[in-house]
Amino acid sequence: MYLQQTGSLSTLSRKQPGWPFGSVMPYGLDAQGQPVFLISTMAMHTQNLLGDPRASLLVTPPESRVDPLGAARVTLMGSVTKVPKEENAEVRACYLDRHANASYWVDYQDFGFFRMAITEIYFVGGFGSMGWVTPADYAQAAVDPLADVSSGLIRELNTGQAETLLALARALGIVDAQQATVTALDRLGFHLRLTTPGRMQGGRVAFTSPARTEAEVRASLAGLAAQVNAGLPVLHSL
Repeated sequence: MYLQQTGSLSTLSRKQPGWPFGSVMPYGLDAQGQPVFLISTMAMHTQNLLGDPRASLLVTPPESRVDPLGAARVTLMGSVTKVPKEENAEVRACYLDRHANASYWVDYQDFGFFRMAITEIYFVGGFGSMGWVTPADYAQAAVDPLADVSSGLIRELNTGQAETLLALARALGIVDAQQATVTALDRLGFHLRLTTPGRMQGGRVAFTSPARTEAEVRASLAGLAAQVNAGLPVLHSL
């Protein structure tokens, strides 16, 4: 949610009752991580929300264009209602911080701020990694220290450390693995997509200690490679 700025908002159609209506939707995040939107009363999704506030917001990372099923994504479900006037200043600031161009139309008469009160969250971390997240856990979560550099690190590992990743996959028991690709990475470890002649599966590899910088990620991977070469077990889940 922190890394991306635009998602797919699904509202309940007013014209076709019960049918979902999808829209491209830029969003900001308030202090609790709740999505906030700047939308026009003329927009179809706004009209839908005024009739029924229930909606969902799907957010995918930029790399999902290359591997949509292997990349992480999250769906937030909740009620989207207009922000009270006394809270407009705070919401305006957090929204314009992410969408500076919106300053050109933020004061138009027909535009207003709306916020999603989150009811349910469903997270998919990649192949074989998924589950529901409680709104309380989401609200208490902190942005991962590697969030701003994870995409670059993933590209670096997949292009420069392909052989190390493949050796790691085989050490985890996937002896016929032909390719191992990192699809997500954070301070605690990374997700691997493992390709074999017969199928594709996912796995999670843990760092021996939390990595908070790019240098620590590289050192952690080197440490995992050393463990593999020494025949030592690596903490993982498949």
